[in-house]
Amino acid sequence: MAYQDYYKTLGVEAGASDAEIKKAYRKLARQYHPDINPGNTTAEAKFKEINEAYEVLSDKEKREKYDRFGKDWQRYQQAGEGGFDWGSYGGGGVGGVGGAGGTDFSDFFEQLFGGAGPGMGGAGTGTRGASFRANGQDVEQQVEISLEEAFTGSQRTLQFHSANGQPRNITVKIPTGVDNGSRVRVAGEGGPGMGGGRRGDLYLLVKVQPHPRFERRGDDLHVKANVDLYTMLLGGEVRVPVMGGKTVTLKVPPGSQNGKTHRIAAQGMPRLRAPETRGDLFIALEVALPTQLSQRERELVEELRGLRQ
Repeated sequence: MAYQDYYKTLGVEAGASDAEIKKAYRKLARQYHPDINPGNTTAEAKFKEINEAYEVLSDKEKREKYDRFGKDWQRYQQAGEGGFDWGSYGGGGVGGVGGAGGTDFSDFFEQLFGGAGPGMGGAGTGTRGASFRANGQDVEQQVEISLEEAFTGSQRTLQFHSANGQPRNITVKIPTGVDNGSRVRVAGEGGPGMGGGRRGDLYLLVKVQPHPRFERRGDDLHVKANVDLYTMLLGGEVRVPVMGGKTVTLKVPPGSQNGKTHRIAAQGMPRLRAPETRGDLFIALEVALPTQLSQRERELVEELRGLRQ
């Protein structure tokens, strides 16, 4: 490979931002990673090209050097390996990086930057045939938990398959207070590196299942409490369950209206990064009307209605 257009390799424009370059690289690296394409030499070669391109374009100094000389590289090459003095850009004459032996990376990269491989092996010695090294890819895995597990914290044992096909089990702690969309990072449990590169990280994407009784809104919880007609009219107390298997006593004022909401502080969900504090609990009163009235009860209700007319 005498020359490769790094921007074209990553599928971005020459003026792409750092964020656009990183996004394009991560997408392509996942697509062509050797772990995803075992035994596919074409994908492996593409993966190496992608990493080389990203090493240059993600480094400000290297990108400036590439932007200055890259498009005219073939003209300089025609002048002979020793025929162009890079000055402060080359770290020495181009002729000093030659030598026998093949390389997994383009001649252009080695002669322009003098390194073994893009961020993947050894110091930039200009020696050909250096080993290929790449960090492993990050892995995302969705995990479903109950609201109770989000309240107390939990753990999951996950099974993955290593490169030799053997199962690998890891136990991951899920912290208290996680919510839908929370990402739990497990360092070093992602895709394996190559040539001594570090493993990537594992990210658990949390999905909290709906609860039959409680509705979560941020760190607050909302619940409905059925209250009999007489307590709503005359006032009294009701016991309301809260998360954690406990109950609280709610005082119902006389003449409470259906749907009236009461707030109880610090009885909601633990906060993710400060589990010693909690959100609030909001209790909406729902009147439970009596059914199948006895004759005497019906008479009394009729009498009450007459008094209110």
